[in-house]
Amino acid sequence: MAKLTKASVFKAQGPSAETPMDKTTRIVKKMVEAEAEQRQTKNNRLRKARLEREAKTQAMPSCGSRSGSSKAAKKRKNTVRPNVPT
Repeated sequence: MAKLTKASVFKAQGPSAETPMDKTTRIVKKMVEAEAEQRQTKNNRLRKARLEREAKTQAMPSCGSRSGSSKAAKKRKNTVRPNVPT
């Protein structure tokens, strides 16, 4: 049996070549990260726009009350719906 020494047991291994599977994994991870970043940017932009719109609508006084007396509301109220078996 060969004699074990520090030099023979703890050999430093050089970098291994990238396998095709490693390459695919690396590329897919980049793509997923880029998509997530784009999605986050879009969500932030839309959230900001929504909050600004809500702030504007709350700041503006309403022109009148909507008590359900519109023509469309009355029409919906008077329509007869057929019985549909479930």
